[in-house]
Amino acid sequence: MRITLLIIALTAATTTFAQDREPKTVDRLDSSADVVQDMLNPSSVGHQIPHDLIDKAKCIVVIPGMKKVGFIVGGKYGKGFAVCRRPDSHNWSAPAAMIIEGGSVGFQIGATDEDVVMLVMNERGIHDLVSDKFTIGGGASAAAGPVGREVSAQTSGWASAEILTYGRSRGLFAGLSLQGASLRPDREDDQALYGRALSTREILLGHISAPHDARKLDSVLNHDTGVTETRNHREPHGDESHAGNH
Repeated sequence: MRITLLIIALTAATTTFAQDREPKTVDRLDSSADVVQDMLNPSSVGHQIPHDLIDKAKCIVVIPGMKKVGFIVGGKYGKGFAVCRRPDSHNWSAPAAMIIEGGSVGFQIGATDEDVVMLVMNERGIHDLVSDKFTIGGGASAAAGPVGREVSAQTSGWASAEILTYGRSRGLFAGLSLQGASLRPDREDDQALYGRALSTREILLGHISAPHDARKLDSVLNHDTGVTETRNHREPHGDESHAGNH
């Protein structure tokens, strides 16, 4: 019983420590844009997320600088954003704020930061993403994603995974296991970003325009060079051409 209470206390302490180090929402949006830009235009060809997987992805979740801290008990905590493809235009939606958190028991000392990217590959993954909370590798099947210029869609378990997960440290992307971590909406950040209460479903699957603070992320996803299939299929929509003005 005492050991269980100690584990709970240490996990709470590591999470609190990580939360105290979190940057502001706007800074996090810009950091997410930088991660997406590097994902689309990597400097290291051998350690990139394959573009054919990015082209097939229904949604992308970016957690810039996820904290991994621990002393005996390891914990993960990070805040970021999700975007989904608009079904009517192949552009990307406005960003919805997300929180990832989870712990693992094991001898761990120290603290590290790692950028995390999740590619949501099918409709079931979208359903999980817009729910109140889900566990990666629990209700949602997930796999550490492959790296390289291209990858066959039939390779191993990647073809059937709802979510492919990646981590980036020292500038290189690599497959990352997030089994057991939970992902949930960050309603406080959404409220601050949009000025009203919106559900994750409304933001990702509705017709909400990207707010002004997200103009950098919106530009990287929908306008900048490097968006492959998304650019090739893009059609102009009047309500989205001035999304950054809201």
